[in-house]
Amino acid sequence: MTVVFDERSALLIIDMLNDFIEESGSLVVPGAKRIVPRIREILEAARSQGVPVIYVADSHRRDDREFAYWPPHAVAGTWGSEVVGELAPAPDDYVVPKRRYSAFFGTDLDNYLRELEVRKLYLTGVLTNICVYATALDAAMRNYEVAVFRDGVASLSEETDAFIFQQLKEVLQAELI
Repeated sequence: MTVVFDERSALLIIDMLNDFIEESGSLVVPGAKRIVPRIREILEAARSQGVPVIYVADSHRRDDREFAYWPPHAVAGTWGSEVVGELAPAPDDYVVPKRRYSAFFGTDLDNYLRELEVRKLYLTGVLTNICVYATALDAAMRNYEVAVFRDGVASLSEETDAFIFQQLKEVLQAELI
């Protein structure tokens, strides 16, 4: 399926990290490996159209408070915190480390987007109901248009995805692709 991006848009690839995707990761999302080829297609389309690519990557301290309710994962500087090899960032891509669910919370993402004069964000990655949704919500609150690739995101269940897709569409007026 050919992807055509709107003008003044950017592609966000959220948390496609070894710890979430690879079998030996510390917090594997079941079925997330299946979206890697589709995200690769989307990524190639973005690059060929000159659309900025921004990787949003969990990057935690070893003593992060989030580990009180999630197993330790994506610890900065470890294999688990690296983007999976099939989707590796190119030299001109942006990488935005984050410590919380939203790609906007405590990061430079909004600054990059404003400097690039981006108006619309296309989202891919994991988990649909956590980091993807939190990022979509914060993007909408900042008046960005939001589009989500239904076949480029994953959560722990199809039921969860269906609910979040409904929320994205009804609450955020997001475009579902």
